[in-house]
Amino acid sequence: MKRDELKGKIQTVLGPIAPETLGRTLMHEHVLCDIRPPGTRSDNDLGPEITLENVWQINYGRGLKRAGRKYMLDLEDIATREVRMMKHEGGDAIVELTCGGLSPDPNGLKRITAGTGVHLIMGCGYYVNDYQEPKNHARTVDDFAAEMVGQVLDGAWGTDVRAGMIGEIGCQAPWTDTEKKVMQAALIAAAETGAAINVHPGRDPDQPREVADFIKAAGRSTERTVISHIDRTIFDEERLLRLADTGVTIEFDLFGQEASYYGLSNIDMPNDATRLKLIRALIDRGHLDRVVISHDICYRTRLASFGGHGYGHIFRNVVPMMKERGYSEDEIDAILVRNPRRLLTFA
Repeated sequence: MKRDELKGKIQTVLGPIAPETLGRTLMHEHVLCDIRPPGTRSDNDLGPEITLENVWQINYGRGLKRAGRKYMLDLEDIATREVRMMKHEGGDAIVELTCGGLSPDPNGLKRITAGTGVHLIMGCGYYVNDYQEPKNHARTVDDFAAEMVGQVLDGAWGTDVRAGMIGEIGCQAPWTDTEKKVMQAALIAAAETGAAINVHPGRDPDQPREVADFIKAAGRSTERTVISHIDRTIFDEERLLRLADTGVTIEFDLFGQEASYYGLSNIDMPNDATRLKLIRALIDRGHLDRVVISHDICYRTRLASFGGHGYGHIFRNVVPMMKERGYSEDEIDAILVRNPRRLLTFA
């Protein structure tokens, strides 16, 4: 496919669609994914089966030595059911950001969207340093960029299924040289294809701003870059507002994670009510057009089939909460429809 054929359209796993056909959209999810640390994937002991008795403890993340199944979204029949449930709750589309290192399955996504009627927009590129193949560390920026361009225009991961967004591009704090090369490549690929970029920032409150500054130093615009996982990264309002002032889109994508305990970093995780307060601060600053939301489901235990909230949580529970807390229909429409539509439309 040529870039001109994509301009002004949104690319789903089944092909391009007109932007006006895209409704309420979750901007960061995983439907088929394996986020087990690479060094553990040969371990045949996946721990206990997930049950009603242990799902809370597995989600909390302490006290169980092995919980490998938690990290595997590899049950296509369950995934189809979960996506169908989201549609029933009022969702229309999912941006599926399982990229290199996380076992992407483009053909599986095609089967799921065909079986549910939900638009799936696939990501591409590479996740954080430790999830990449050893050979990637010797690759050049241009090599990475050419691969990502091909993933958007021709097909990704050995298939003819084309990506509709670049990302989630993985960063750590401190940022590694390989990750910086991948980010440079993503910027080149975005310029060559017109796709937007989603960034997985490192777990440091200043790393998202480092990414924004990196983009500007490369001579690129921040306007089509989404910074993910803000809810586990930035906790003070002023730093959040300064980040939005750079032009990036702020993504609160851990809705449904209500426990303050966060096993991956020494932070106090906000709940959904706090997320909505921070989004209100962004709106009051004039940044309504720079906010998107999602759940970032990458654990089996967050699926409704295993006792979790599922992909429908935002539509079922958060949207009513937004209305109760004074969000207007126009604001909700901007966050769930207009902003995703703008970002996913190829420039």
